[in-house]
Amino acid sequence: MTQAAGTATPAGAKDEALLPPAANPEHGLPESFGEGFAGRLLFWIAVAFSVFQVVTAFGIPLDRDFLPGVDLIRTTGAAFGLWAGKIAADAARGRSVREALLAFVPLLVSYLILARFAGGVPSQIVRAVHVGFLCLVSGGMLAVHRGRGFGRLFSWGIGAAGFLIGLYHWALYYELVNRAGELTQADFVVGILAIAVLFALIWRVMGPALPIVAGCFLAYTLLGNYLPAPLDHRGYSLEQVIEHMAFGTEGIYGVPTLVSATYIYLFILFGSFMEQAGVIRFFNELSMGLFGASRGGPAKVCVASSALMGMVSGSGVANVVASGQFTIPLMKRFGFSPAFAGGVEATSSMGGQIMPPVMGAVAFIMAETIGVPYSDIVTAAIIPALLYFGSCYWAVHLEAGKKGLHGLPRAQLPNVVRELTDNWFLVLPLAALVYLLFAGFTPLFAGAVGLALTVVLILGTAIALGLAIPVLRVVFWVALALVCAASLWATVALVTAVVAVLVGASLFTGKGRETLAGCLVALGDGARQALPVGLACALVGIVIGTMTLTGIGTIVGTALISIGKDSLFLALVLTMVFSLILGMGIPTIPNYIITSSLAAPILLKLGVPLIVSHMFVFYFGIMADLTPPVALAAFAAAPMAKVSGFRIGVQAVKIALPGFVVPYMAVYDPALMIQPVAGLDGAGYWVAVAYVALKATLSVGLWGAGAVGYVLTAMPWWERLLATAAALFLVVALPVTDEIGFALAALAIGIHVWRTRRHPSPVGAA
Repeated sequence: MTQAAGTATPAGAKDEALLPPAANPEHGLPESFGEGFAGRLLFWIAVAFSVFQVVTAFGIPLDRDFLPGVDLIRTTGAAFGLWAGKIAADAARGRSVREALLAFVPLLVSYLILARFAGGVPSQIVRAVHVGFLCLVSGGMLAVHRGRGFGRLFSWGIGAAGFLIGLYHWALYYELVNRAGELTQADFVVGILAIAVLFALIWRVMGPALPIVAGCFLAYTLLGNYLPAPLDHRGYSLEQVIEHMAFGTEGIYGVPTLVSATYIYLFILFGSFMEQAGVIRFFNELSMGLFGASRGGPAKVCVASSALMGMVSGSGVANVVASGQFTIPLMKRFGFSPAFAGGVEATSSMGGQIMPPVMGAVAFIMAETIGVPYSDIVTAAIIPALLYFGSCYWAVHLEAGKKGLHGLPRAQLPNVVRELTDNWFLVLPLAALVYLLFAGFTPLFAGAVGLALTVVLILGTAIALGLAIPVLRVVFWVALALVCAASLWATVALVTAVVAVLVGASLFTGKGRETLAGCLVALGDGARQALPVGLACALVGIVIGTMTLTGIGTIVGTALISIGKDSLFLALVLTMVFSLILGMGIPTIPNYIITSSLAAPILLKLGVPLIVSHMFVFYFGIMADLTPPVALAAFAAAPMAKVSGFRIGVQAVKIALPGFVVPYMAVYDPALMIQPVAGLDGAGYWVAVAYVALKATLSVGLWGAGAVGYVLTAMPWWERLLATAAALFLVVALPVTDEIGFALAALAIGIHVWRTRRHPSPVGAA
């Protein structure tokens, strides 16, 4: 968002908008690798991490010949040999080789890890090395930004220990597979260390909440046999617990870690490269041009840009800090209260996790957990996401009318037509991603192609700028497009070959080398942004492992089923409350995994469709970050709004109220999430979808009017109550409630219009 500030920030607002960079609220560490030797080493470790993830995600066999007797492993090995020779030659001439060595060593380690399994890295190794890199990077971040003296050495040491544990799995992979279930003394020690290192790092990086929750589950595996029935289990030895949690695919290296090491990391890199390409700036400029001049323009820009950014990033709390440094001071400058400005930013940014096509990390975990195509998750999220952002926009519009606020001067805003004409091509990788997702390709393949095309776009732009004759630029882009299309038609490996050729060509131009440096920054940023997600996925695996080992999920499920037999609504409320309470201390990902493991299967047994039951849990995991008293997203906005996080949380809940209502509507009418409805198909089904979408839209509008107290003019308390009652009846799925809701809505709207015409009041009188 900050990149748009130069075109839209009014006089006097710049000093307030240009706040110093804030720490990431999810882990409290600055969004940088630091300075000096340690900072540069950490940066190159992060780049090596991303290289490992990209190679494994693309799944290209490195030992396959692309020329007779020539494969990628040998070619890359030869390149490292030449690089080492150059470093030695530079050192002999007295030139500085520190930066070259800092890059060479981590990248060589990554190459050697990949080279051992050149035909394809086994999934277990991908998971173990992924967690190992996460530990090393997070330990390095702690050392650089928080460490002093011994504390710095300790942080590097514990991070290195985590990485060495990953290498233990890599080095002994075949032995571990052959003796699965039978731990040696060394295995036992490594398993204990793996759990201890993970707990220690996450406690220091993300705080105590998640380690305490996971620790309680771990303690249950060891001590649960002493509890009274029905909470007890048969009892497990320490060796059994370690084998289950630290080896195999049920604990630390379970499904959440698999998803983190594949889909999530790849899409984080996709967002990082899209930002490097200028897509985020493009979306910000479009939002400014489209909505900046309208009533309450700055806040509407915040909502629109968050929705567009959510299409490529899918992050939540971090977006509050990234965009809020510009939007919150600007909203305050134009008359919105600090609490409302912070609430708009928090609500809009959290909505990025539910905005297709690139939703939050939870969506990928959901698709993998319940075994449905990711495109089905995206389809289910379309209408609720539009309702969510529509409600945010509506709340801003009403609040601006209530306060008599206007938009930004048109002269200070970007020209939308010119912006589209100049930069339309930036969305092509996103368009390709959407097409591939809905064409039935896996998210991994779609993400790999989207990432490759984004890199092609970045490098191709740098090369094209070096062509002085416009006709040559046109010929270059047409040829590049045809080559990419032909490569994609054949295999993704050829797309990467196109990237490799562009990288080689970029090395010979100044602009190209500058662009390559930007790509390295994007690789490093991707690794840093993956820390909170990856660490949470690894530790929450202990929770999943406890459930698979002890069956505690069945015990809790039996209790919920007994409640749900009498009242599905009560079971839904209990699930919501549990998710909100759990979300007060832990991030959205572990919240979803824990709650869905316990509650979603029960909702399914009570007749709630599969995707709807998981989306219900997902939505309230997001709402937890907006709900006081903790409200992580609200507190992230507090320093920029200069008001308490609690007050921002109250405003965020008012703005995001439909986020609490829509999941209930979807449970009672799955057509809202475009899910099958018994007895409906063809045109009748789509009429039902249109009807429930219309009903939900009207309900959202009435909720907003009741919450803000303004539409055409200020609303007295009884009119607000009438609007709220109409919205409530439209939500409740009981006989004749729709009819009552529509009647009350017509009455509320009619009275408000009649009263406004009879007693017009000046704008902003309220």
